[in-house]
Amino acid sequence: MRAVTALSVAVLASSGVGHAVMSGLDSGIERVDPFKDMKNRPEAGRGLNILLAGTDGRDTITEEQRQAYRLGGKPCHCTDTLMLLHLSADHSRVSVVSLPRDSYAMMPPHTDRTSGEEHRPHPVKLNAAYAEGGPELTVRTVEKMTEVKIDHYVEVDFTSFMETVDAVGGVEICTVRRLKDSYTGLDLAPGPHRLDGGQALQYVRSRHLDGTGDLSRMQRQQRFLAALTAEVTGSGVLLNPVRFREVAQSVLGSLRADSGFTTERMLDLGKAMRGFTPASAEFTSVPVQEEAREVPAIGNTLVWKAKEAKRIFGALREDRPLADHDSARSKATVVDVPPEQIRVQVENGTPRQGLGAQADRALRATGFGTSGQAVDAPDRATARTTVLYDPRWDRSARTVAAAFPGAELKAAPGQGGTLRVVLGADFTEVHPVRAEDPPEGATGALRGDEVTCPRPEAAGKA
Repeated sequence: MRAVTALSVAVLASSGVGHAVMSGLDSGIERVDPFKDMKNRPEAGRGLNILLAGTDGRDTITEEQRQAYRLGGKPCHCTDTLMLLHLSADHSRVSVVSLPRDSYAMMPPHTDRTSGEEHRPHPVKLNAAYAEGGPELTVRTVEKMTEVKIDHYVEVDFTSFMETVDAVGGVEICTVRRLKDSYTGLDLAPGPHRLDGGQALQYVRSRHLDGTGDLSRMQRQQRFLAALTAEVTGSGVLLNPVRFREVAQSVLGSLRADSGFTTERMLDLGKAMRGFTPASAEFTSVPVQEEAREVPAIGNTLVWKAKEAKRIFGALREDRPLADHDSARSKATVVDVPPEQIRVQVENGTPRQGLGAQADRALRATGFGTSGQAVDAPDRATARTTVLYDPRWDRSARTVAAAFPGAELKAAPGQGGTLRVVLGADFTEVHPVRAEDPPEGATGALRGDEVTCPRPEAAGKA
């Protein structure tokens, strides 16, 4: 994440003060050689590929931070986060693919960096590659799994991530449901929040908010990355050379990177990315099969869906977008319960013929399950559209009401799981809605502006 922040900062550095402000910072980056003696690598494609590795290091955490943000325990000396970032050849698009850390991986033959023992190929969880062979083995393993040639490697200690967030003045995120994780201490009510560094660390680390564990955590990391990019590229304070240098020092001061990924290289990229915004970035995760694979002495591992993974990494190699983005999606209201999980019966409460069928079709088009047969309501002179729901399905009711702005919510105990929508004279159209996160296993990509908080003007229109 800090590496992408570095690229975002580099966009602003293209103003002419960049080289002067950045001078001397390159010496603060620790260098690694992840490509040492590598052979039989994938062919290079168009564009630039960067492997971002976040490691579970917490040596510099203070006791106060350890207590406040639940950072106890021992570091695993493994990769807590892995992201493959692709910058298109024309510098107009960045594609970010999250690689689940528990992915089933076949480790290439190597020498253990701790014991010196020679290892034959063997199955592991992907995040163990760093523990056994450091950056070099991590790059080799990822290249073998993806068939994507990696051009640069960037590694960060996730605990120093807090300093970067504080340096930019915090980052705003939005959530449609309460997020509470007793393990990290995260506790956010629905709505917008500006997170400082410690709170941001809780947000991107939380894995115990629901039953999806690391998969939903990756989606939150992507959402936060988009918000962080928006903060950096949209903050006028960073145009101040003194303030800019402060942020740059926080971003670059604790990076580990290959020798070719210098601050000069970042600045050159930044100059070519002057128009970069959250909408220029797209995010996805490698889809995994529903059933985990048990590996002796390792435990459950996540197996990638071969066809979908091949499509994703093929797009990176061929420098193509991960998905076609519908501009209407960014205008959709974000809801808690996905419309695909809700069944609706439409009733026409007006004398207008065909209005019920029209609303039924529109609801199905935005993802809701409907009966397909709209009926007439007993009262054909209804003034205000009403959503009737069993109180046990109140969260679903709020999703349906979002599709009918201004509709009245009315509890109907005993109605069951199917919600009823009685159209009133105020009904004009069904407003599109979408879930905060894509359904588990989905192969589509989200654009950066689809996962950040809506702009004030957009919120006002909604």
